[in-house]
Amino acid sequence: MDIKREEILELPKTDLHLHLDGSMRLETILELADKQKIRLPANDADKLKKLLVKKNSKNLVEYLEAFQYPLQVLQTAEALYRATYELCEDAHAENVRYLELRFAPVLHTQKGLRLTEIVMPVLDAMKKAYRDFGIESGLILCAMRHMDPDVSMRTAELAVAFKNKGVVGFDLAGAEKDYPAKYHRDAFFLILNNNINCTIHAGEAYGPESIAQAIHYCGAHRLGHGTRLVEDGDLLNYVNDHRIPLEICLNSNLHTHSVSSLSEHPFRLYYDYGMRVTLNTDNRTISDTTMTDELYTAYKAYNMSRDEVSNIILYGFKSTFQSYKAKSSMINEALTPLRNFAEKGGKATNHEVL
Repeated sequence: MDIKREEILELPKTDLHLHLDGSMRLETILELADKQKIRLPANDADKLKKLLVKKNSKNLVEYLEAFQYPLQVLQTAEALYRATYELCEDAHAENVRYLELRFAPVLHTQKGLRLTEIVMPVLDAMKKAYRDFGIESGLILCAMRHMDPDVSMRTAELAVAFKNKGVVGFDLAGAEKDYPAKYHRDAFFLILNNNINCTIHAGEAYGPESIAQAIHYCGAHRLGHGTRLVEDGDLLNYVNDHRIPLEICLNSNLHTHSVSSLSEHPFRLYYDYGMRVTLNTDNRTISDTTMTDELYTAYKAYNMSRDEVSNIILYGFKSTFQSYKAKSSMINEALTPLRNFAEKGGKATNHEVL
C-alpha cells in the first residue's frame, strides 16, 4: 500500500540533529533584522529564501555560508528565545514528540552576551514550548572544529554547568577538512568524565578517518551524518556492533554534495545491514525540509515499506539522549501508532530488540 505524506505527518517522530541558526522562520529573520537595524541583502521572504536555501552548493563550506545571515540577528537574548520557541512550535506542528536542538553559543557573542546569557533564553524557550505544546526537547551545545581547542573547552565547561538543566549533550560541528576532531579531545575528556552524552559531525565531507577520530579519540555516542562510513567496512562493523546511531540528514547531505544523488547515498545499505540509522532535518530552513519531508524522501527514494518507515522512526526514539526512564516512556507511547501505520501494509512491525 502506498504511503501518503499526510500519514507520515501524523506519526509521532523525533528530530535529533537540528541546528537552531539553520532552522529559523524567514519572516522572523526579516523582522529581527528590521528591529535590530541590520541590513540584509534581501528584504522579503521570497528573496531571502533564494539567498538561504542551499540546494546547489558545491560543497559543505559553501553550504555553511548561508548561516551568516540568521547569525547576524541571533545576537540578543530576545532573538534567541523567539527563534527557539518558534522552532519548537514548528516541530510540534508536524507531530515531532521529541527534538534535540543544537547550536554553538560562541557564535552568539557579537553583541557582548556572556555564554550563560546565551544558553539560558534558549532553555527558557524550550521549557515554555513544553508547557504550551507538550513537545519535549533537549539542548546540545556545539564546539566548532575551526576554533581554538580552548574555546571548545569553555563550551564543554558550559555543558557541564547546565547538565540536568536542559543540556543533554555536546557536539563538534563545522568543516571537517583540516580540522581534526582529535585536536578537541580535552574538551571531550571533560564531557565524558562528567557523564554527558556527545555526538560529533563526522564522515559528512571527509573520510572514515574522521569517524574513527570521533569514536576513538573523543568517545562519540552518536555520529552526525556518517555518510562516508561506507568506505571502511571494518569501521562500519565496529559502529554497527556497538549500536552507535547515525544521524542521517538526506536532503542536507544532497545539498552539501556529501553525495551526488540520493541513489548514491548509503542510507539504504546502512538500514539493510541492521545499523541504527535515524533520520533528521539538520537545517529546516537552509535545506527547506521538515521531518515529514525527510521520511517521505526516504520512502520514495528507497522504496521503503510501512514497516521500514515505522522502524526508522523507532530508531530515533531509541537513540535520544534522554534518561532510560524517559526514553522508555516515550517509546511505549509511540509504539501503538507506529504499529497501526505498519499494519496497514499487511505486515506487523518487526522492530529490533537491541
